[in-house]
Amino acid sequence: MLDAGVQRGAGFRHEAMLYAGEHDFLGRAAAFIEDGVAAGEPTLVVVDRGKIARLRERLRSDSALVAFVDMSEVGANPAHLIPALRGFVDGHPADQALRVMGEVIWPGQSEDALAECHRHEALANMAFAGSNLWAICPYDVSALDAATITAAERHHPVISDSGGPRLSRTYPGDERLAAPFEDALPEVPAAAIRRSFGAQDLSGLRSWVAATARTLGLTASGAEDLVLAASEIATNSVRYGGGGGVMRIWPRNDAVVCEVEDRGGIDDPLAGRRKPAPDQKSGYGLWIANQLCDLVQIRTSPNRSVVRLHVNLHR
Repeated sequence: MLDAGVQRGAGFRHEAMLYAGEHDFLGRAAAFIEDGVAAGEPTLVVVDRGKIARLRERLRSDSALVAFVDMSEVGANPAHLIPALRGFVDGHPADQALRVMGEVIWPGQSEDALAECHRHEALANMAFAGSNLWAICPYDVSALDAATITAAERHHPVISDSGGPRLSRTYPGDERLAAPFEDALPEVPAAAIRRSFGAQDLSGLRSWVAATARTLGLTASGAEDLVLAASEIATNSVRYGGGGGVMRIWPRNDAVVCEVEDRGGIDDPLAGRRKPAPDQKSGYGLWIANQLCDLVQIRTSPNRSVVRLHVNLHR
């Protein structure tokens, strides 16, 4: 018997699909896609390349209603997922029922990437509230650890497993999930290179970031991207974070990390994950940083903000 409230209706439905292994995934994913085709609902499937190939073999028809995208192309930086899904939603009439399946979390992701994937899952409830979208997020319970599954149940209002769909018993509500994100980041290593800055230091700061990034092993193009992103965030600190801040740089997990800390707060939970409108006067710095970097982590409280920019060594 289904829990009350899990049947499909108008509005956003965000569901974690707990599956066990590839056979279970293919059967349930194919059924979701085929039911969408039968109902005339455009469907976007964002999973890895291997799953795309096997789903194409499994499906009975090659419908124009179904589009496949390799998750490695759109989700390597989890902050790119909400804009990509927003493009899919906005490309259809508001009253058109839509479906998306996106496997955001899989075994082997780094601790930093996994944290931002969980943040994406939490923010999706806010980002797509009011849309006519049914989003299913697969989680392989045979390969992922218990903490990851527990987080999935906390971030999705609806959970489906072998027994069918049910309401999550731990989902705290959209408002709490969209609150300022204060979860602790890994400690800054003692060997991190540190520099304070203010409004008069931005030019010198850019030169310092460039030289430090190259010393730590970034390519010329990677260093250039980090300089541009760090400059955007430092400029935000000067304008909105008390007139300046502290920048730290260090190597981590085959990447170079540049952290900017200041005394400001970031009010918008979707900052950096929502493209600024053409007439918008602010909000560009974090957006630009996410276009340039492989990962961006934001933590904020009323009187402190930390932004960490990750640029991979090999790209």
